[in-house]
Amino acid sequence: QVQLVESGGGLVQAGGSLRLSCAASGSIFSINAMGWYRQAPGKQRELVAVITSGGRTNYADSVKGQFTISRDNAKNTVYLQMNSLKPEDTAVYSCNADIITYSGAIRRYWGQGTQVTVSS
Repeated sequence: QVQLVESGGGLVQAGGSLRLSCAASGSIFSINAMGWYRQAPGKQRELVAVITSGGRTNYADSVKGQFTISRDNAKNTVYLQMNSLKPEDTAVYSCNADIITYSGAIRRYWGQGTQVTVSS
C-alpha cells in the first residue's frame, strides 16, 4: 500500500506565504516525478509544478518566480513553497507521485488535497 499525505494548507492574507508538504509512505521502491496540481472552484485542475527524481523542475507560467517546488528523496517528500500569494491562488492543492513499488508495479498516486485560501 502506498499513501500520500499532504499538509501545510490554510488561510493566509494576500502577500503571505505558505509551504505545502506531501509525504509518500508504504511499499515504495523508488519515486520518479512528483508534482503539485490545484483546482479552484468552478475551474479545471491545473498543473502547478513538477520535479523529477534528478531535481529538474517545471512550473506553470502563472506561478513562475512565485512558487518553488523541491523534494527530499530520503524522506520521499515533495514541497511547494508559495510566496506573494494572491486571492487567485485560492484552490485545493493536491500532490502526486509516480511510484515504483517493491512488486515492480508503477503507477501515479495522489494525495487527498489540502485547501489554500488567500484573503484579500
